[in-house]
Amino acid sequence: MSVPRPRPGILALQPYVGGEHKPPAGARLRANRAVRLASNENPLGAGKAASAAYLAAASDLHRYPDGDSRALREAIAAAEGLKAAQIVCGAGSDELIQLLVKAYAGPGDEVLYSWHGFLIYPIAARAAGATPVAAPERELTADVDALLERVTDRTRMVFVANPNNPTGSLLTASELRRLQAGLPRDVLFAVDSAYAEYVTDRDYEAGAALVDAAENVVMLRTFSKIHGLAALRLGWAYGSPAIVDVLNRVRGPFNVTAAAQAAGVAALADRAHIEASRRHNAKLLPWFSEQLRRLGFTVAPSAGNFVLLRLADAAAAQSALEHLKAEGILVRAMGGYGLPESLRITIGIEEDLQAVLDSLAEWKERR
Repeated sequence: MSVPRPRPGILALQPYVGGEHKPPAGARLRANRAVRLASNENPLGAGKAASAAYLAAASDLHRYPDGDSRALREAIAAAEGLKAAQIVCGAGSDELIQLLVKAYAGPGDEVLYSWHGFLIYPIAARAAGATPVAAPERELTADVDALLERVTDRTRMVFVANPNNPTGSLLTASELRRLQAGLPRDVLFAVDSAYAEYVTDRDYEAGAALVDAAENVVMLRTFSKIHGLAALRLGWAYGSPAIVDVLNRVRGPFNVTAAAQAAGVAALADRAHIEASRRHNAKLLPWFSEQLRRLGFTVAPSAGNFVLLRLADAAAAQSALEHLKAEGILVRAMGGYGLPESLRITIGIEEDLQAVLDSLAEWKERR
């Protein structure tokens, strides 16, 4: 029987699989509930102001949202010191990543990224018919020289997540500028700064200054992390007028819901929640990392709201993962990122992190 056939390459794609959110049946819940640390979510949740704004939007569900997200863009611009006209909002930064690839790359083109970078980059490239090219890293960190060495006349885009997910590594402002300076002017440089608000290193640049200095740069941000609005799928991009014009041509006319826009505006104004989330991470990230090291584990330095736990090999990582799951503790396996010996663990509340430590200590004793 003849059936519609997708474009070549689509059926070869491996769908993106998010972190697990439900423990297996029969799990012994160490914390009397599921401990969800697989998706880098804000353990403090959304702020009260954002939640209230979301609920208030229920009275207008019959109305289309503002297709321009004007109030949200103006709120972002005011909070970040940017130009509202150069901001585009999307259904999460994931949508904006895919729109950029769709607009700038296609069959015969290459999309360059760092080897352990966000999985959406190669997926989006293949979906557009382009070829993803992964540059090797140095000590789990994007290698500027390796990236520049792999630029060819077919390269159309370069993606760098900074801080990087899942390694937590960071490129300094000078390294980011060096990478941009080494790229041809017709190659789009996308700086994915989803975890920017958690960075404490003073030698850090989220990407806005690069956008203002060059026409081939776009910065990507999200409300899913520090603002705790992952369920609403809300992100934004800041780029040159030319890039913003392209994004506005290819995005859907009502791609951001009214409730998400309202919650985003309220979240930006809720400085107390933002600072509380930042302080929580700044306190527990180093504490948790040190406690893991005291147990004899290797932990990669992280500038995000998660840690990368490195074990002896893939078998050990799988064994630890299954042990945690059996106790209702959900963390993220990293085999899809080329790190089969690693597990990524979100910085949750202290009680949940202690449950992880206790469970891993028990796992080590049993081995």
